[in-house]
Amino acid sequence: MLKNKKNSIIVVVTVVILIGINLLSNSVYQRFDLTEDGRYTLSETSETIVESAESPLIIDVFLEGDLPAEFRLLQTEIKQLIEEFQTINPRIKVNYIDPLEDEATRERNIQELTRSGLEPYVNSQQVSGKVTQELIFPWGFASYGDETVKIPFLKKSLTVDLQGQIVNSIQHLEYAFADAFNKIIKPKTKKIAVLKGNGQLDDIYVADFLTSVKENYNIAAFTLDSVSTNAVGTLKKLKEFDLIISAKPTQPFTEEEKLVLDQFTINGGKSLWLTESIIMEQDSLLNPTGSSVTIARDLNLNDFFFKYGVRINQNLVKDLYSAPITLAFGEGTNAQFQPVQWQYSPLGTANPNHPISNNLNIIKFDFTSQIDTLKNGISKKVLVHSSSKTQLVGPLQSVSLPGPNQDLDEANYNGGSQNLAVLLEGEFTSVYDKRILPFQLKDFKSTGISSKMVVIADGDVIKNEVSRNRPLQLGFDRLTGRSYGNKEFLLNTVNYLLDDSGLINIRSKDVSVAFLDTERIEDEKTKWQFINIVIPLLLLAAFGFVFNYLRQRKYT
Repeated sequence: MLKNKKNSIIVVVTVVILIGINLLSNSVYQRFDLTEDGRYTLSETSETIVESAESPLIIDVFLEGDLPAEFRLLQTEIKQLIEEFQTINPRIKVNYIDPLEDEATRERNIQELTRSGLEPYVNSQQVSGKVTQELIFPWGFASYGDETVKIPFLKKSLTVDLQGQIVNSIQHLEYAFADAFNKIIKPKTKKIAVLKGNGQLDDIYVADFLTSVKENYNIAAFTLDSVSTNAVGTLKKLKEFDLIISAKPTQPFTEEEKLVLDQFTINGGKSLWLTESIIMEQDSLLNPTGSSVTIARDLNLNDFFFKYGVRINQNLVKDLYSAPITLAFGEGTNAQFQPVQWQYSPLGTANPNHPISNNLNIIKFDFTSQIDTLKNGISKKVLVHSSSKTQLVGPLQSVSLPGPNQDLDEANYNGGSQNLAVLLEGEFTSVYDKRILPFQLKDFKSTGISSKMVVIADGDVIKNEVSRNRPLQLGFDRLTGRSYGNKEFLLNTVNYLLDDSGLINIRSKDVSVAFLDTERIEDEKTKWQFINIVIPLLLLAAFGFVFNYLRQRKYT
């Protein structure tokens, strides 16, 4: 009797403990990231953005269906990351949609998604001698209230294979989601002034970039013409902006204009300069001789940049690692268009150790100059550089279009790697420190608060092509069909210059991903099928034989 009572108490206590554990687990929920690289641990910035959603945040994911192994891995990472977001804010809802599943609506879905800017990835595979192609949409939408933005899941690259692209994409998934959420949840507060009046690019040539920037920031054109009549008032208005962008100026800046820009920087204003020191355009080569002469361009900014710590040299960078141009060879109806390597279009390599340029596609330059960094108290970081196979061309030198059969002497391209884009950060000293000011300014400052500036030695980096009077996507070359990383590089630059939340730093997240060797799988398929199917059956048969033998021996 006593024993039964004791057993009953044990059972009751056990049930109570189990109920308590169950109630505690329901009230206290915790997820643990046991991965070595912490890929499922969200940054504080991402958590803050996600927590701020006060109404339903809808995510539509189109990476669904029968996918190749690489994309299945990306799909899994996307789903797990969304689950992390949902644990922080249950208002996040997700729809997984296969736009190609229904044959009846397949073509219509492809057209609608493409029209929305979601270009499909064409996946070509060769298995057992057969080549197959399939469309994949590595995209998503994020919707909040009346706002909807695209989420790119795949980071394309001309220099990295598909597995490398998938790895880069996984590394940037958190940033892709956080950036999209930030665009539609947070109100626009920062203001950007696009400088006009010094021969900068026309609006149509910067339209694609500015359209993308508008998703995050308020943008307005700003001319410095009023400096000549009301310099103090112009400076006051310019200080209302957080960032200035000067895209390929071609006319010199006056001393009064430079002082306004200088004091904007000294007072903490950020700036993005895309400027050149040599006059040379591809159009100037389209003449009977196919050649032109380089001319030095004086924008009256040499002392301006020199004081801040950089010098844009009066030269052009020729690089063996360069983009092709398409030229017509032959006469009349026999003319044929042929891509030819063009050394005056260097393909810039991005610095992998900075959040602006981490894991970027190659960046296309056209007639770019070279930048020297100078010693002063300003921190400098090279964001983009050329290859080591370069040659510098100075002013008053002839530039000619290449022929169909170029004969290049690689020994002449020994100039080493050249700086093409540089970031400057710190407390700048005024260009007009200990100098006579071009106009009276009561609140002139010789040194100021910390600021940032990016200098790019080529105005064409921001220039999109135009077709039928409509701007094409920045970085897309319609003649070769290639896409370069210009747009992402410039958007990252603007985000870094204006980012106070640390969002751009998420791009530096490093994730290790391992893939199976598909070629080895194909070559060793039979062997591993034998190991995984036949050998277990043989082992099972051997075990059965030995078991029966021992059993018969024991009982006989």
